[in-house]
Parts: sequence; C-alpha cells; structure tokens
Amino acid sequence: MTSPVRPSTPHAAGEPDQPPHTRTAPAFCALVLTLGHLVTAYMTLLAYAADPAGPWDSETVAHSNFASGTALALTAVTAGLSWVFVKADWLRRWWYTVPSALAVAALLRLTLLAPEL
Repeated sequence: MTSPVRPSTPHAAGEPDQPPHTRTAPAFCALVLTLGHLVTAYMTLLAYAADPAGPWDSETVAHSNFASGTALALTAVTAGLSWVFVKADWLRRWWYTVPSALAVAALLRLTLLAPEL
C-alpha cells in the first residue's frame, strides 16, 4: 500500500509565495530600520563635521563626542531591532551590515579620529 505524496514546498502545491497581508510586516520593519539608520547617519555626520576652531574650543570637541556617543547608542538600538526582525524572518541578514558600518564610523570618531585641541 502506498501513501500519497505530499508536496514539500508551497510552490509545488500551487500556493502563492506570501499572502498580501504578510507583506506589510517586512515593509514596516524596513521602514523603521531605515528611519533609524538615517538618524544614526545624521548624528555620525554631525560628529565628523565638528572641527574645533583652536586650542580653546573644547565645547566643539564635547559636542563631537556627544554626537558620536549618541550615534553609537542608536546603532545598538537598530542592531537589536535588526536582530529581532531577522529572527522573525521578516528581513534578510544583510540588514546587519548598516548598523555595523555606522557603529564602526562612530567608534572611530570617538577614538582614533577624535578632534584634538
């Protein structure tokens, strides 16, 4: 006696890839992460744009450090959100690269490329 063969993939059964209502979750996740990455990139840009006018301008150095620290904290938040969204299979693994690159840029500005008085 033979048993009926069940299709192993949804495509074999003629089912669509994803119903329309499940496509909103990845779009929403991508939108949230993109907005977070834009804010983080702006803070990193502000950190790199700060250039002290002279040895007396310690306020500009403090502002650069604050912007770098804020950008680093935001990358931790977006990396955590990326991890959650990838684990839920809403986004792909390449979404990890953006917060990683922004974290490296912010960390470099805080350490090696910090403005000097």
